[in-house]
Amino acid sequence: MAPAEGLLDDRPGVGRAATRKPRTFLWLITVGLLLVLVLGGLYGFNRFREQAIATYFANNKPPPAHVSAAEVKTEAIPRFATGIGSVTAVHQVSINPEVGGRVTKIFFEPGASVKAGDPLVQLNDEPERGDLASYEAQARWAQTTLERSSQLAQHQYEARETVDQKQSQLDQARAMIIKTEALIAQKLIRAPFSGQLGTRQVELGQYLTPGARIVTLTDLSTLYVNFTLPSQMRPQISVGQRVNVTADAYPGRTFSAEITTIEPQISADTRTMTVQATMRNPENALLPGMFVNAAVVLPPQPDMVVLPETAVEYTLYGDSVYVVREDGKNADGQPILKAVRTPVKTGARIGGKVVILQGLEPGERVISAGQVKVQNGAPVAISDEPAPQPPAALTRN
Repeated sequence: MAPAEGLLDDRPGVGRAATRKPRTFLWLITVGLLLVLVLGGLYGFNRFREQAIATYFANNKPPPAHVSAAEVKTEAIPRFATGIGSVTAVHQVSINPEVGGRVTKIFFEPGASVKAGDPLVQLNDEPERGDLASYEAQARWAQTTLERSSQLAQHQYEARETVDQKQSQLDQARAMIIKTEALIAQKLIRAPFSGQLGTRQVELGQYLTPGARIVTLTDLSTLYVNFTLPSQMRPQISVGQRVNVTADAYPGRTFSAEITTIEPQISADTRTMTVQATMRNPENALLPGMFVNAAVVLPPQPDMVVLPETAVEYTLYGDSVYVVREDGKNADGQPILKAVRTPVKTGARIGGKVVILQGLEPGERVISAGQVKVQNGAPVAISDEPAPQPPAALTRN
C-alpha cells in the first residue's frame, strides 16, 4: 500500500489544492464578519445620532413666536345691492332759436355759469320792431275812430254796424301788437334755467335757422344715477332707500343719493330692473355721462361672525386662520399656547373686516398679525402690541 500512497502524493497540484480550500473559507468568514461589524456600527451610530438629535430638540424647544390675537365676535353686517350705472343731468338742454335770424349780439362766454332768464344771443329784430310801431299806430288810430263813432252813434248820427267795424279794427291791431311782441321776444334767446354753458356753436353775424344749435346748458346741482339690479332684488328695493355712489375718478370718496324711481317692468333680455336715484352735486364733481358704481343700502344682517381681514390667509388651496389653543401648562402653571391652522369659509369684506361663514365660533382667539412667524402646531405667545389697523373706511358726502 505504501507505493500506492506515494503515487497519490506525487501527482502535481493535489496537495496545494487541499491546502488552499481552508484558507479561502477562513477569508470569506473574516470579510463577512467585518462587513457585519461595519454595517452594525453604522446602524448603531445613526440610531444614536437620531436619538441625540431628538433629545436635543426635546430639551431645547424654540421660544414661542410673539403674535397679536383677536377674539372672534358677532356683529350686524351691513348689506348692499350693487349695480353699475351712469350719471345723467336732471336739467340739460340744447339752446336753439325758435325763429330764424342773423346774430347781432352774443352775451355769454363758453363754459360760463348763467341764471334763469339771462340773455344769451340776440337775433336781428329791426323788421319786427318796425312792424310793431306800425301796429301800435294802427291801434291808436282805430281807438280814436272808435271813440268818435261811438259818440255819433249815441246821437244816432252813425250806424251801429260802423261802430262794430271800428271795434274789430282795434282788436285786430292789438292782436298784431301781441304777435309782434312775441316774435321780438323770440329773437332774444334767454337761459331757461340756471346752469353751466358748454362750448359756443355760433358766431357773430351768422344766420341761424330755427332749431340750429347755439350752446348746451346743463344744471349740475342735481343729477340722476341710473343703474340696473337683478330682478330677484325687487322685494328689497323701494323708493327712498339710500344709495352709495362711487366713481373711478374719485377713489376713496362716496356720494350719497336716494332712490326716486323704480322702472315698473323687468327687461326681457337681461332680467334686470332699472333704478333711478337722485343726488345733490354741490361741488359739480360728477358730470353727466360718467360711469359709477351704485350700492343700495339694505337692512343689516345680524349676528354674523367677523374677523379682522389681516387674520385670514388666502391661498390657492383655500382660506385659513391660525386659532390659538391651549396645549397644557408649564412648570409655573401658566397655559402653553399653540397655533392651529383652521380652514374657514369667508364671505363679504367690509371696512377692514371679513365675514366668516364657516369654521369658527364666537369667543375663539385667532392670530391677527404675525402669521409668517408660526407654523401649524408651533408655540406662540400673545403680544400686547396693537395689531395693524384695517384700512380706513371710505369718506361719505
